[in-house]
Amino acid sequence: MKNKKLLLIIGGILLYLASTGISFALFHYLGGTAGVLVSPLKDGRGIVIDPNAPKTEACPLNGEMFSRAERQLWETRRPLTVMIENHAEARPQSGLSKADVVYEAVAEGGITRFLAVFYCGAIAQEVTIGPVRSARTYFMDFASEYGDYPLYAHVGGANKPGKANALGQIGDYGWLSKGNDMNQFSLGFPVFWRDYERLGHPVATEHTMYSTTEKLWEVAEERGLTNADEEGNSWDEDFLAWEFKEDKDSGERGDVNDIEFEFWLNGADYAVNWQYDKENNQYLRFNGGNSFVDKNDDSQIKAKTVIVQYMKETGPIDELKHLLYQTTGSGKAVVFQDGEAIKANWEKDDRQSRTIFTDSQGKEISLNRGPIWIEVIPSGNEISY
Repeated sequence: MKNKKLLLIIGGILLYLASTGISFALFHYLGGTAGVLVSPLKDGRGIVIDPNAPKTEACPLNGEMFSRAERQLWETRRPLTVMIENHAEARPQSGLSKADVVYEAVAEGGITRFLAVFYCGAIAQEVTIGPVRSARTYFMDFASEYGDYPLYAHVGGANKPGKANALGQIGDYGWLSKGNDMNQFSLGFPVFWRDYERLGHPVATEHTMYSTTEKLWEVAEERGLTNADEEGNSWDEDFLAWEFKEDKDSGERGDVNDIEFEFWLNGADYAVNWQYDKENNQYLRFNGGNSFVDKNDDSQIKAKTVIVQYMKETGPIDELKHLLYQTTGSGKAVVFQDGEAIKANWEKDDRQSRTIFTDSQGKEISLNRGPIWIEVIPSGNEISY
C-alpha cells in the first residue's frame, strides 16, 4: 500500500513537471516572454496582458495605441487622477511615466504640483504613485474633464473658507456622497502609507505619502465606481476626447529643440526644460537643471506633446498663500509636437467642459498619440524655444 502511494505521488509530480514543460514550450512557441505575460487582476476576471500583442486600440485620453486585452481592462474602470508634489525634496517621484496626461501648475510659493491622470498606460501593471499631496481647486477643475465623478486621490487639501476651499468644493461637487473622492484622511493604511526612507535619507513627512493604482482602483470598485456607477451611468457618457494624429515623418519634423520656462521668476529649482528627441519624436523633461526621472524604473520622463497653457494667476489670496488660476474662459497656448511650436488658443466653457486647443484659424489641433503634458504658467510669462 505504501509503495502504491509513493508511486502515485511520484507519478503526480512527473505529470505536473511534464505539463509545466509543455505549457512553457507552447508559450514560447506562440511568442510569449517568460516573466512578462502577467495579469494584474486579483478578482477572477482573468484577462491576460501579452506585451507582444498587436497595438490596435486607441486610448481615449491621449490616443496612444494598446492591445485589445488592455482595452478590456481599462473599460472596466474610470480615470484615476492623483495629486503628486514637485518639491525638490520629493524628487524623483514615482509613477509619472505611466500617466496618460499630466498637468503642472504652481501650488504655492513657486513650487509646482502635478495632477497625473492614469487610465490606459497604467492598466497592465500595479504602479506605485507618490509622493501624494493635497487638493487644490484648479487641479480639481482639470480632473473634472474626465467624467462627472473622476477618481480624485489626495492627502487633505486647502480648506480655508473662500474661493480656494478645495475640500469644501469636493462636497459641493457631490464627490463625497458619490465616493469618487479618495482623501487619504478617510482611507489610511494599507491603501496609503508613508515611506520615510525611499530616498535613502530622511525627508519631511509631507514628502512621504504613497499609494498604488491597483489599491485605488480596488477602493473605487468596492464603492461601485467602475466604468459605470451603481445607477449604470458610464463615466464617459459626456466625455469629449481630443483629436489625435500620427507622428510626422522624420523628414517633415521641425527643429524646435529646447523649450525653457519658469513658473515664477525666482524659482530656478522649478525651471523646466523639455529637450526634443527628433529621432524618436518625443520630448525629454529636465527640472531644476537635472534629468527628471521616475523612481519606479529610473526612466526619464518623456512626452509626445507638450502644451504650455497661459492662465490668469490670482494670489496669494490668504495667509496660507493659496492661489487661483482662471481655468475657464479662453486664453493663449503653445503646442509643441513634431519638433514644431504651434501658437494656439484654448477654451473651456465651465468646470466640467473639456479644454480645447485650436490654431490661428480656429480649428482644433490634433495631438500626437502618446503622453501629454500640460504646463500651466501665469499669463505674461515668457517661454524660450
